[in-house]
Amino acid sequence: MDIIKHGLVSLLLFLLWIKGSSLSDQVHQSPVDIYWKSGEEATIKCSHSIQSYDRILWYKQLKNRQLQFLGYMVANTGKPEDGVKVKIGGSANQGETSTLTIEGLSENNSAVYFCAASYHSDTHHCSSVQKPAQTVFISVLQLRVP
Repeated sequence: MDIIKHGLVSLLLFLLWIKGSSLSDQVHQSPVDIYWKSGEEATIKCSHSIQSYDRILWYKQLKNRQLQFLGYMVANTGKPEDGVKVKIGGSANQGETSTLTIEGLSENNSAVYFCAASYHSDTHHCSSVQKPAQTVFISVLQLRVP
């Protein structure tokens, strides 16, 4: 049994090394849970500690469990998806905070929201059609609107 555990740990560490990640690379989202009334505004914060990552991507998990891409932050510029009623602000750089703001809350906004950190290079382009290949998902937020 110890050999299997050792093998799995070794494989995990190897995969993290290949991806260029470390155990200290983290994405943080706050608050963890939000309860708001209809018509109010909710702001979700996301930050990361990953060197050279300068993108924050925002997602909403729909009732059918699929993820809806809401938009992304490139350095200091927010880029919401067309037709999505959110504001994206702040900064996506390491150690800084990006925000997702949802105005005029309704029951349709009750969902699980995710943020992810990513980076841009000549081989990885960030747009609403093609999402970056190097993405670190960690944080989850449950938003409830009664």
